[in-house]
Formats: sequence, structure tokens, C-alpha cells
Amino acid sequence: MTNAKKPVFIQGNHACVLGALRAGCRFFAGYPITPSSEIAEGLAEVLPKIGGRFIQMEDEIAAMGAIIGASLTGFKVLTATSGPGFSLKQENIGYAIMAEVPCVIVNVQRGGPSTGLPTQSSQSDVLQARWGTHGDHEIIALVPSTIPEIYSMTIRAFNLAERYRTPVILLLDEIIGHMREVLVEPSDNDIQIENRPVPDCDPAAYLPYEQVPSDIPPMAAFGSGYRYHVTGLCHDETGFPTNDPQKIDRCMRRLNRKISRYADDIVDYRIEGNDRPDVLIMAYGSSARSAKQALRMAGDTDPRMALFQPLTIWPFPEKAFQEAASPVRGVVVVEANNGQMKREMERLLDTTVPIRLVSSLNGEPIVPGEILKAAREVM
Repeated sequence: MTNAKKPVFIQGNHACVLGALRAGCRFFAGYPITPSSEIAEGLAEVLPKIGGRFIQMEDEIAAMGAIIGASLTGFKVLTATSGPGFSLKQENIGYAIMAEVPCVIVNVQRGGPSTGLPTQSSQSDVLQARWGTHGDHEIIALVPSTIPEIYSMTIRAFNLAERYRTPVILLLDEIIGHMREVLVEPSDNDIQIENRPVPDCDPAAYLPYEQVPSDIPPMAAFGSGYRYHVTGLCHDETGFPTNDPQKIDRCMRRLNRKISRYADDIVDYRIEGNDRPDVLIMAYGSSARSAKQALRMAGDTDPRMALFQPLTIWPFPEKAFQEAASPVRGVVVVEANNGQMKREMERLLDTTVPIRLVSSLNGEPIVPGEILKAAREVM
């Protein structure tokens, strides 16, 4: 992979496989579930050939536990699932947050609740990605809308997980997971691969959860000579559980702060369309593709429209969105759910501009004409 490869016409889930391998993923544990199964199938074929490990676990709970264990030994790890499996993983996602274990979780979303729409698309897990596991916590979640973005954001998900010692969620949906587009893998000079910070102190002096200035303590791999305790309980700097209120407070505030203080470096978004819009469209994932077509249909005057597309859904690029929405006469939120992010937009804008929802709950793509109609009505 030293030189850029020739263009390939590739499925979104397969682009995720290539991105994970390029990022250094060498361990996958999962359980088959539509519409994410191609990710497991691809890694099952490739990982054993390059010294990696693939294991199909008995269920989604065990799969999440397996990647946590593998990450503690130094592997870069991945699991992939869809909505029902994502629900089952939530308790162990919380464990990984508390124990500060880098890992990447791909959720190729489908409709629900329950088994819902196994073969059709949805964007109904965006709030589950943010708040699915219990307790106060921060999370990073990325949302691509094209096959090249799936590839690059998979790499970025691993980089962020390693940099901040945290789970990172990659939210696809069935449409982009199963559609095909052209992908050109970049050369090594055009990508950055990050690895977790590791300790260089004497093993006897190592504190796995030390209160360091960066808020991100170095992480030793099990078997490297550093011994430490890992728990899902609130703990002190040694990793052992504590009931000391001051130590608990320091632990919890650092866990949240190590993401929130770096939010400006984590968040990513795209704005395109008219430079002086009357209406701002907020859309992400496959819905952003429909929104872009609506922009093309509107042209420059019917009405003037711009698209705000969050590429990082959590943390949400709040300041950038508020600035983009400040001069407009209306906002249209486009999402394949019942308005999960619309509620966030209402919180951020505090009713300063009217907000219209264009949604889909039936598994079908949102029609660009519906977006254009809503944009005209919201002015």
C-alpha cells in the first residue's frame, strides 16, 4: 500500500473493511447481522492471512467484550453490527469508556425498534450512539455519506480511538453500506495513522489512570511488563475501585473532559451551496445525498439554499451550526428517523428561526423534491 491504487467500484461495507485494515486493525469480533455482515465476511477472509484474528462470538454482548480484551493486549480492534446488536453492546461500550479502552464500533443502521426493518435503511440510532450507555459520558461518533468517506472515516475512527483512549462509533446506514461507488485508496504520504500513547516509565511506577496534563494517560499493553487493574467501577489512578468522593469526582470529570476539551479538534463538518442562503438544510449520512440533489434542483434563487452536513455527529459542531443558521429565514432538518437531531437543532437555535422536519420511517430514501418543498414552505 505504498502507492495509490487504481480506482475500484466497491460496496460501502467493503470500503469499511479496507479502511480498517489500512488503519492497522488486526482483531475483529462480531456476530452476523444485516445490513453489516459484509464487514465481518471481509475481515474473516483477510485477517488470518496477515497475522490478525477473527472470531465470531455467540452474541453481540460477547463480541463487544472480546474486542475490549483484545485492545487491552495492544491490538487495534473493530466490531460491526446494526441497531438491535448495537443495543446489546451498550453496557460494554460503557465499560470501555470507564476503562479507557480504544475500540471502533460500526453500526450500519436499519429501522426499528425490535428487529424492525432488517434489509432497509434508517438513521434511528443517532441518539442511541450518544446516550445508549448509562451514566454521564462523552462519545465520538462519525457519519459518512459516500463510499470514499466511509474509507477515510474508518481510518479516522481508529485514529481518534487511539488518540483519546475511547470507543469511537462509525454510523453508517443500509443505503451507503450497500451502495457502490468508486474508491481510490490514497498513498501512505496522504494518510495519517496514529497509535495509542504508551508509557516509558519504570513498570513499578506506572499509574494506568494518572491525572496527566493532557487528561489522556499512556496505555500499556497487557503482557508488556506493566501490570495494572481494569474495572468498570469508578477507580483511582491505580485502576482499583474507590469510594472516595474526591477520587470519584476527579475520575469522572477527566473522562468527560478528555473529549470535551478537544472538541474543536474532533468535530468535522461541511457547508456547501449558496453563500447567502435563505434556508439552511441540515442533513447527514445518506440523507445528505438527497439534500445535495435538492440544492442542485433549487439553483441560485428558488430559494437560496445551503447544506450543513455534520461529519462528526458527536460531538456535534454546535458553534459552526449556530453561525451558519444565524442569517437564514428557516432551517430544514432531513433525517431518516422521527426527528432525533431536529430536537438538537431546536435546542441549539432556541426557536430563533423556524425549523421544518423532512423525515422517513419506511426504509426508503428521502426524495429531494420533498426537501425542496419544505425549504420553500419554511421561509
